[in-house]
Amino acid sequence: MCRKIKVIVVDDSPVFRALLSELISSDPALEVIATAEDPYEARALIKKHNPDVITLDIEMPKMNGVQFLKNLMRLRPMPVVMISTLTQHGAETTLQALELGAIDYFPKPAMDSTGDMLSYRSLINKKLKMAAKANVNGKPLESMSSDVDLAPVAPGHSNIELIAIGASTGGTEAVRHVLSALPSGLPPIVITQHISALFTKPFAARLDSVSKVNVQELSDGTVPLIHGRAYVAPGDKHLVIIRKGGKLFGQVDDRPPVNRHKPSVDVMFDSVAEVVSDKALGIILTGMGSDGANGMLRMMQNGAITIAQDEQSSVVWGMPRVAVEVGAVQHVRALSKIPKEIRKCVSS
Repeated sequence: MCRKIKVIVVDDSPVFRALLSELISSDPALEVIATAEDPYEARALIKKHNPDVITLDIEMPKMNGVQFLKNLMRLRPMPVVMISTLTQHGAETTLQALELGAIDYFPKPAMDSTGDMLSYRSLINKKLKMAAKANVNGKPLESMSSDVDLAPVAPGHSNIELIAIGASTGGTEAVRHVLSALPSGLPPIVITQHISALFTKPFAARLDSVSKVNVQELSDGTVPLIHGRAYVAPGDKHLVIIRKGGKLFGQVDDRPPVNRHKPSVDVMFDSVAEVVSDKALGIILTGMGSDGANGMLRMMQNGAITIAQDEQSSVVWGMPRVAVEVGAVQHVRALSKIPKEIRKCVSS
């Protein structure tokens, strides 16, 4: 019999601690071995029980979850899944936690709402099981060297018309690392990241603040794709590419979820394969599941260049692994080497 995944729940609400413990313990693969009402109690319990993963509330007395996470990842790196409130402040704070090394997050439901507890339980337990297997190295992305030429790229001097990036778990930081190491003037970049709708605008703003590329959420309608800019799919719509009058446009698409995701990387990659074909560059980064693999295969079959993040640098080598397995990937690169590979592809 396989050993159960040991979980510690950290939350200042006794009602929510009890609810979360019940939901987690209902899964035969998971075991809540302890609960804590604040980070100080959590610290002692982590030393005593050595859990496989912890859930961590953001807003707590004595020390907030983000500060505790920062200390934890410096001293004892381990898989952490944040409990986020679905507010603008909660979204920005959760992105900060992901930057510090949290693997993933799930929302805290309103306690006066019955909600769909079966779906909520499934979401939580899937994320915890994934987090327990995640690659936690405790090394900040800023310490990685990409050795990329940051001289501006002259628009129109490349065979590449569009760069398309897909990511999921661990992707907010992987995408941030890639964009922060790219020069200005590149062909337009479109990004599909599996993330809640409330998070995409602050996510785009965070990317914009660290990048020479101008980054915005593609929130509505149809937008012309411009050199030197990147466009993030909204968290509740697909992003597709169309061509009008010889020019590329990004467009939001409200079709149902694909691969259980909306936005879906496959939907974006499929449109890139059809519209841009051999003048596209596709990149698939860390993430759970298989979304994007088949779309990347169609991109490659239509002549596009394709790159996948390698296992060692991925938080979860799911999406890139499946893309490799279906034969969709031409180049497998460490995250720190992907910006250099992008520069090489657009310059050739």
